[in-house]
Amino acid sequence: MDLNAQTEILVQKIKHHLITTSGHTAEAATLEEFYQAFCTVLREEIMINQTATIDTIQYKKVRTLNFLSMEYLPGRLLANNITNMSAGELVKAVLTKMNQNYSDLISCEPDPGLGSGGLGRLSSCFLDSLATLQYPARGYGLRYQYGIFEQEIWNGVQVEKPDCWLLNTDPWEMRRDLFSANVRFRGRPTYAQNKHGDAVYLLDDFEEVRALPFDIPVIGYSQKSDYSVLILRLWSTKESPRNFELQRYNAGLLGQAAENTSLTDVLYPNDNTELGKRIRLKQEFLLVSASLQDIIRRHLHVYGDLSNFGDKVRIQINDTHPALIIAELIRTLTKNFDFSWNDAWETCQSCCSYTNHTILKEALEEWNVTRVHDLIPRQLEIIQRLNLDFCNSIRARFPGDEEKVRRLSIIENGQVRMAHLAIHGSHKVNGVAKLHSEILKTKVFKDFFDLHPDKFTNVTNGVTHRRWLLHSNPLLAGFITQRIGAGWISDFTQIEKLASFAADPATQEEFLAIKRKNKEQLIDFLVKENSIRDASGKIIGHSHILEPTSLFDVQIKRIHEYKRQLLSALHLIMLYQELRTNPKARSIHRFALFAGTAAPGYERAKQIIQLLCAIARKFHADDEIHKRLCVAFIEGYNVSKAELIVPAADLSEQISAAGWEASGTGNMKLSMNGALTIGTEDGANIEMREAVTDRWWPFRFGATMEENGQPYKSWDIYLQDEQIRRAVDALKDGTFAESPAESEAFNQIHQSLLESDAFHVLKDLRVYYETQKKVEALFLQPKAWAEMAIHNIAGMASFSTDTSIHNYAQKIWDIQPCPSDPAILAKVRAEYAQYDECKIR
Repeated sequence: MDLNAQTEILVQKIKHHLITTSGHTAEAATLEEFYQAFCTVLREEIMINQTATIDTIQYKKVRTLNFLSMEYLPGRLLANNITNMSAGELVKAVLTKMNQNYSDLISCEPDPGLGSGGLGRLSSCFLDSLATLQYPARGYGLRYQYGIFEQEIWNGVQVEKPDCWLLNTDPWEMRRDLFSANVRFRGRPTYAQNKHGDAVYLLDDFEEVRALPFDIPVIGYSQKSDYSVLILRLWSTKESPRNFELQRYNAGLLGQAAENTSLTDVLYPNDNTELGKRIRLKQEFLLVSASLQDIIRRHLHVYGDLSNFGDKVRIQINDTHPALIIAELIRTLTKNFDFSWNDAWETCQSCCSYTNHTILKEALEEWNVTRVHDLIPRQLEIIQRLNLDFCNSIRARFPGDEEKVRRLSIIENGQVRMAHLAIHGSHKVNGVAKLHSEILKTKVFKDFFDLHPDKFTNVTNGVTHRRWLLHSNPLLAGFITQRIGAGWISDFTQIEKLASFAADPATQEEFLAIKRKNKEQLIDFLVKENSIRDASGKIIGHSHILEPTSLFDVQIKRIHEYKRQLLSALHLIMLYQELRTNPKARSIHRFALFAGTAAPGYERAKQIIQLLCAIARKFHADDEIHKRLCVAFIEGYNVSKAELIVPAADLSEQISAAGWEASGTGNMKLSMNGALTIGTEDGANIEMREAVTDRWWPFRFGATMEENGQPYKSWDIYLQDEQIRRAVDALKDGTFAESPAESEAFNQIHQSLLESDAFHVLKDLRVYYETQKKVEALFLQPKAWAEMAIHNIAGMASFSTDTSIHNYAQKIWDIQPCPSDPAILAKVRAEYAQYDECKIR
């Protein structure tokens, strides 16, 4: 069917949906109504392929992956779905015929509030690659009603507001009440035995919560109509009225009455309170219990029993949050399906694998035994038996070494160590960059590695180049395709071919022109939409910016001390002080952009945001400075804003203290889009540098992980380096503070730098300052800069999640691609077409 015929069919179908769902003709419909109808029509076509994908997986009875994560950050779905379906020309024709604007249509869609940062974005990239590479898989998560929060910056202060991404109907999700799951909390365990004589526990007087599933399609990229569609199933307690406890409400206990209804309200409730801790643990078990029930239901549907469950099911524990799957799987198999303890344990280890994403102690979750006993007592019984067996096996292997037993124990000092549970119950454990995986083996989990060295492996992270290059940077994508063909879209290793064009002057000029256009697009957004607010939240202006010829210096990531936004802040203060003394001290104009959220309970991170905003305010107030040096903090950072920032970046700030960043993925997105990295030897920076080669990676700096392990006194640097001392003292001398609250915040930062400087900010500041001089010198040579940038793009071949997923599939899951069977796809299409001829071909 030609494009005109397809266009006419789709137009008629949209008109049909507008009338049947909104009661309006196309001419009278609002933009939001048109958006809903358009997405609904597109989803109908997607459902054909989704049905065929699922039917094929079930028919072929292949081993299947189940990916459990507390976070996903898919970004807006419509544009990405159009890209992956290769339906761009058709959509353009339809919108032209119906007098609709593509940008207006896209703006109707909010960013789904299902994650907080890199972990959630990585999870979404994984699902995209799993679908594109046609692996049999399903994702599981929670449907957060209000996301983590919507960030606003009120006179430099982060204010958290509900992220109302579900304010309107989400046309991409489908509620599946038939597959709801009941999850039991609290209660009184009653001892019993299964047929093998193993202890199992019944539960009396329990509290039951109903979890409703909402399915979101995950579309794999294809230039044909045979694309695979996987499912991301999200659980919600908000939509089930039976979770509301009316008796408690009538007794005046309003908070307790709504607790279970609100379990999926907010991602990561502030756990500085007992209520926050309780909700968070309940969230994690809700995800585990509901998902496992669904996994078992689907398995029984295909096979009839669980005799081959350990062979056919793979469960990926994405960080420690879903680690309770270990206990719940063993409990379910021994109690509900009469597995012996040993068979259940072997099945669990066969199924489960664990990815560690951080070495930060606060992220290696531990749960108080009393709290676990109160909320999930049967699962604690399983954990305690697992721990007893494990500790006894260690004692048998290392007689008399109780210190080793203590270090390895799953339960220690009244705390359940979730990472230990995940490692013990999994057949594979991986870090997410070579350095990170070595740290896990030699430091964080050394005792586990000594016990089971074959269990540990590495899979370096990646990003979905189709989202972060093809979709978000169409000008650069076209530039690449013009030179090396379109094969890179489905096989990113082909990007290496771009290196042969890096020295070509015409290629360099075109690259620089594209970069400038992307900067202009970002500037347009900043001056119109990135708000500056007063202390009451009132918008008093928009971002102050520099012209697109400036160096766009970008640091976009979660605000955290180890990521060292503070290092950038001190460098900017040094530049400010330099320019105040000598306005001609620097030859370039620098526009520093920051974006990211601070955890609600992380006071120091919030103080760093205050400082960055105060620096921005100070620079703008100085008539001479703001012409050459400008700072913007972008509030409400999300995927859609990243899609504007990343293509415009010249300099990528990847400056974490070496040994602390597990991998990073923003570093990969920025390099793929032609930004040069100023970076420490940390996380995936090391592998990126090795891939690009030192010749094209000119801005490496800072102490190594080994050097950071040496004794260090920041006070010595403060006393010996006058320029650094002046910059640090500007935090307390009133240069930037304009209120008592700011003075207190900046004084605390000043004090922390001199008393501990746990992340070695002052230790790296001088070399960072000198490396930034190299940045400026190279930026004054645009063609040399462009040549470097093009080599960086070409060096990113191994940093697509396609590569990551292939590695997981081969090294951990042992699964094979399962493309839709042509006969099954044809059958589904025929059944659909029998009563509905309106379809996209």
